[in-house]
Amino acid sequence: MSPRPKKTRKCEASFCGHAYKPTGTPLSELKQIELHRDELEALRLCDSEGLTQEEAGLRMGVSRGTIQRILTVARKKTSTSLARGYAIIFVDDEE
Repeated sequence: MSPRPKKTRKCEASFCGHAYKPTGTPLSELKQIELHRDELEALRLCDSEGLTQEEAGLRMGVSRGTIQRILTVARKKTSTSLARGYAIIFVDDEE
């Protein structure tokens, strides 16, 4: 059995192809962590705009549980990158 197809997620902001990195070190010398478009959107909606997970889920067209799973992964990636000095690379799943 193959897994269920991934539901399309509505994302407003897109920084794909961009990176966030510590200053003074070339990107090629840093460990890189990919932050997917839906992860960035969930962080933006819940942490920047202050929406509840349910409200964010409605905006993105997914369930509250899906938002919770996306946020857990996105927050871990972001905190690890900031604490260890890794680069965050913004990628688009739709490419």
